[in-house]
Amino acid sequence: MRRFRLGDVECDEEDEAFQGLVLQAHGSKVRLLCLCRPSGIPMYIADIGSQLVVKRMPLTGGDHDPTCPSHEPPYELTGLGPLVNTAIKLDASAGIASLKLDFPLSKQTGSRNGIATTHAADSVKSEARKLSLRSLLHLLWHEGGLTEWTSRWTGRRHWWQVYHHLSQAARMMEIRGESLGERLYIPEPFRADDKAAIEQRRAGKLSGLYQPSEGRKKLMLLIGEIKEFGSARSGKQLVVKHMPGFRLHLEEAGWRALQRRFETELRLWESGQDGHLIAISTVAGSAGGLATVNEIALMAVTGQWLPMESVSEQRLLDHLARSTSKSVKGLRFNLPRDQPIANAILPDLKPKPMALYIVPAGADATFETTLRDMIAARPDLSAWVWRVAEGDLPSLPGLDEENYRSTGPSRSPS
Repeated sequence: MRRFRLGDVECDEEDEAFQGLVLQAHGSKVRLLCLCRPSGIPMYIADIGSQLVVKRMPLTGGDHDPTCPSHEPPYELTGLGPLVNTAIKLDASAGIASLKLDFPLSKQTGSRNGIATTHAADSVKSEARKLSLRSLLHLLWHEGGLTEWTSRWTGRRHWWQVYHHLSQAARMMEIRGESLGERLYIPEPFRADDKAAIEQRRAGKLSGLYQPSEGRKKLMLLIGEIKEFGSARSGKQLVVKHMPGFRLHLEEAGWRALQRRFETELRLWESGQDGHLIAISTVAGSAGGLATVNEIALMAVTGQWLPMESVSEQRLLDHLARSTSKSVKGLRFNLPRDQPIANAILPDLKPKPMALYIVPAGADATFETTLRDMIAARPDLSAWVWRVAEGDLPSLPGLDEENYRSTGPSRSPS
């Protein structure tokens, strides 16, 4: 349970006076302080679907006490570590993360779409000091809290939560002095009885696509769940859920490159029963009102909306999804697949948190050496390693059968 202070007033988050404290902090635009540390850690108030939620500031999870629910696992165990203070810089006073992107948000008028799926390492050339398209999606997923899970949230995470948490995360980031939220469109949950208003808001958000300025076209970012890749005379039409009647055109060369680069993600999506396929793309508009994909990256997620990059990782996440113990999914960001990461972390495990690592079949000696160094560098964490070539998923110490549940009528994560 977290305890907070506003001015001279302190209370726990389950106290009757807590909501009043949150309302006061939100109305006066004053930071609540999390008292897991004596000096207090600044927090901000997010409006998540008309519900006020206390959230940690971007990239401050490591400042919280390890026993605090706002604490985050070590960044250096995932691809986020190399990006902090390089591609991602936090303005502590404003609580805003400034981002350096490795892809353009404008293009020369008349130029062809530069589909960036052809690069081997990522959707764009992977540069550690800048965020690729995939890395930006990972960052938003991470800061939105969508990497966290416990079975108590079963049945409580839907596109409504994904939309609101991603939107809030984007509002806490900026690119070249402009709010990321202004350049990012995420389709709001569609409701037939509000169809006209939703389409009007969408048209207003995307209107800048069709207004070239000084010989350049503005590009917008779009994050959505793929419903299908529809047929077209050339290439494909991307059908995005919650955007009925709206189509994104992907050129034939881009479609071929997408199938090569994201073969694993596409197969995970096609073979799963309850998984989802998330796309992040830069979108261009034409004078005729058409919307086309300029660059694109894909991410497969489980039925709990947890990112996965292999069948082995999918099996691990399905196992963790049944446990009441909290798990945090590690993300790769810019790192290539031949480098190890902590695929997940169990932060509440006793006597100390546990990092979970998967060694894929065919991993070389360099992979194993790097993994040993990662484990040795964090003696404060126990380590669980699954070497896929050696057999099936090993048991997870500390996750006994009594920790599992099939349902969990509890509130969704914030």
